[in-house]
Amino acid sequence: MKYGYFDDEHREYVITRPDTPLPWINYLGSDQFFGIISNTAGGYCFYQDARLRRLTRYRYNNVPMDSNGRYLYIRDANCLWNPMWKPTKAALDSYECRHGLGYTIIRAEKNGLEVTITFFIPVGTRHEVWDVCIRNHTDSPKQIRLWPFVEWCLWDAWDDMTNFQRNFSTGEVEIENQAIFHVTEYRERRNHYAYFATTFPTSGFDTNRDAFVGLHNGLHEPRVILEGGHCRNSIAHGWAPIAVHQIDIELPAKGEMSGCMLLGYAENPATNKYSETGVANKAEFRSVFARYQNSETAEQELAELKEYWAGLLSVYQVHTGEEVVDRMVNIWNQYQCMTTFNLSRSASFYESGIGRGMGYRDSNQDILGFVHLIPVRARQRILDLAATQLSDGSCFHQYQPLTKQGNADIGGGFNDDPLWLVLSTAAYIRETGDAGILTERVGFSDNPEANTTLLDHLTISLQYTLDHRGPHGLPLIGHADWNDCLNLNCFSETPGESFQLAGHIENSDVAESLMIAGLFCKACDDMQDIFNMMGQQEKAEQYRSTGEAMRGVILQHGWDGDWFLRAYDAFSHKLGSKENEEGRIFIESQGWCILGGVGLKNGYAQKALRSVKDRLATPDGIILQQPAFRRYHVHLGEISSYPPGYKENAGIFTHNNTWIQIAETLVGNG
Repeated sequence: MKYGYFDDEHREYVITRPDTPLPWINYLGSDQFFGIISNTAGGYCFYQDARLRRLTRYRYNNVPMDSNGRYLYIRDANCLWNPMWKPTKAALDSYECRHGLGYTIIRAEKNGLEVTITFFIPVGTRHEVWDVCIRNHTDSPKQIRLWPFVEWCLWDAWDDMTNFQRNFSTGEVEIENQAIFHVTEYRERRNHYAYFATTFPTSGFDTNRDAFVGLHNGLHEPRVILEGGHCRNSIAHGWAPIAVHQIDIELPAKGEMSGCMLLGYAENPATNKYSETGVANKAEFRSVFARYQNSETAEQELAELKEYWAGLLSVYQVHTGEEVVDRMVNIWNQYQCMTTFNLSRSASFYESGIGRGMGYRDSNQDILGFVHLIPVRARQRILDLAATQLSDGSCFHQYQPLTKQGNADIGGGFNDDPLWLVLSTAAYIRETGDAGILTERVGFSDNPEANTTLLDHLTISLQYTLDHRGPHGLPLIGHADWNDCLNLNCFSETPGESFQLAGHIENSDVAESLMIAGLFCKACDDMQDIFNMMGQQEKAEQYRSTGEAMRGVILQHGWDGDWFLRAYDAFSHKLGSKENEEGRIFIESQGWCILGGVGLKNGYAQKALRSVKDRLATPDGIILQQPAFRRYHVHLGEISSYPPGYKENAGIFTHNNTWIQIAETLVGNG
């Protein structure tokens, strides 16, 4: 069944029916304020950090799926509906959602009334705009009532969904004409607030969820609308604060009306929190709100947003004659790369924004995809990542984007992490020629005042691998490598225990990774290039010989006859070998050993890629490993905890498919 199509001229994906197989989401924001939005306007927005500064509430893993979002209820005569279809799911006469670059347009029509809403975050701002246009296509006037709706999250999304004994007592709001302010905890330790305002004249409001929705009602059947349609003007004290405006509109025959909703974040200096006793200083909001009294502001800002993206994409364009290739390279792949720069993996339909911050490995990898678009911001990201490294060369696996502090709850000891900093830095210098980044002073997470340079971080990263090698001279895997679920030092038998935190890796000096070995060789090549560029040939030669030595170890201990091994486990047994009943061949080591220059001269690389084609390739992509694990192996960890074919247990990952594409190119199979 067809649900949509690409509109290349407008750089949009057009969804033609709301009941998609899963919520199809887009990403809003380009700097500090972000949001995710589905084709039925589900999702949420946040300032910098999806966990620590979340404005609106979203309910993952709910029934029905994709619950809570940016909703607009419409009552036209006795008909109640939403242009985004949800939550009432009333049948629409027409529906269209256009996911563009940093904006989403939802348009629907029912009973001759057409409503179009453009959702976007203007460049350089910290608020989201809903630009609403309402048209009456009938020959008779219409009197309609609107209720734009959001539900506030009490800032820390994890605390919001767990700490009810406190949170049911803390919610606070302030109300002014056409604006509702979320000031929970503002009077104590916070100096920031949120707002939901409208340029439409209002005739009422609600800020208490029970008053508007009803204690036993769902969002699809709000009590206020079903019981006469008049807001209670409720003021939330604790419990579940929301923001709802009541808007009455008279549309003449063939007439139309436009206006905006503004959903935003504001922050005050600690010395200027209040305009009067107990009342939040709203100067920032008033400045924003005043701009939208001009009906052309939203249109101008949307044009500026499109111009911003056009400028980014113009840096790199191809014309291959293949429509699909041009579309993906020129538009959507670069857009996705920018999205991962902004959000890493912290917020998506599958990542709640709570359990993950910015991944150390992830964010370094992402730089390879967007450095040509925004090199200045890539430079700062590299320095931020270096600052979260520890002085022994290891890394926090993730850090929170708001605080830039390592997230100890996720753990560390992912031994591939440090090497990615070498690759991202080398990619940045190749793109920009800016060798000055190497002399920037950057401390460590455990020693912020250390007088070290970025170049010191790179050398320490490589030394960490050299200092952590196993019985075969291959790099120790630690908790895991790129495959976070290959936990060879975990041995977890406790239900619910985190695989990434289990095990004592500081005493684990046996389990080795061929994937890290190949990555190390590539990092040595990059360091050789860096020192050659600096005119330090002696150090360049040192890394050349170090990389060659590791290639020799891989050829001696990592080749299985037709492909590269994946690892040696904690008993020094082979994994990813013909000797294994399950997990005989893995994709990662085939990709990274070749990217690290192993087997290019003796034919092993070509042979390994033929094995990938014969044993792992499917019409839907290359499988992670084969055969799948059919029982739980305590010495392998999370990878064997999934049913066969799911996730890391023989699922298909687009990420490592790309490594094989690069490897094929290196051997001449372009």
